[in-house]
Amino acid sequence: MFETLSLYWLEFAAIATLHFFAVASPGPDFAVVVKQSVSSGRRSAMYTSIGIGVGILIHVIYSLLGIGILIQTTPWLFQLFAYAAAAYLLYLGWGAIRSKPPVAPNPNLEQCSLCSQPTSDKKSFMIGLVTNGLNPKATLFFLTVFAVAVSPETPLEVKITYGLYLAFATGLWFCFLSYLLSGTRVRSTLMANGYWFDRIMGIILIALAFKLIFST
Repeated sequence: MFETLSLYWLEFAAIATLHFFAVASPGPDFAVVVKQSVSSGRRSAMYTSIGIGVGILIHVIYSLLGIGILIQTTPWLFQLFAYAAAAYLLYLGWGAIRSKPPVAPNPNLEQCSLCSQPTSDKKSFMIGLVTNGLNPKATLFFLTVFAVAVSPETPLEVKITYGLYLAFATGLWFCFLSYLLSGTRVRSTLMANGYWFDRIMGIILIALAFKLIFST
């Protein structure tokens, strides 16, 4: 297996480079992780980040099954997919915009933690999973990677390894981002006016939703 992988290290390097720039650019995943970090804390943001990483596997599976080619060659199907993603972003954005000021706001983390709105681990995970699973940006990335960057002669087990790496790297990146944003100093600063920050992220999510609608 390792000998097989060694033959495709240049292909892997190209995929890893493309992935780095794709995951680092702001998008729905980034906005949701920032929102969860500030409004619900580190644990919630971490589970959301794991959900985003697992969501990558959805794109890997349909790419390997050939459904990605169907989406690419059937514009109305991709458009329907984009509208579903926009609807979900609108739902998240509207919920964020409706955030209310805490009862007793305080910039100190010990008291701010009482002002946060805790989200269950399962719900946090599902937010990440659905956000990435319905992310057209991720869909386009995988259509490009598996149709252009990956050779048709690449063995299935190597493609699966690529997919597992992309899922792990994505989850790790957003976990790192969650750790930074939910740190004591950063979060206490943001939580001083956290509901305003939450509303700003809601506006960004809604803007991303409308961008999806009008771009498709």
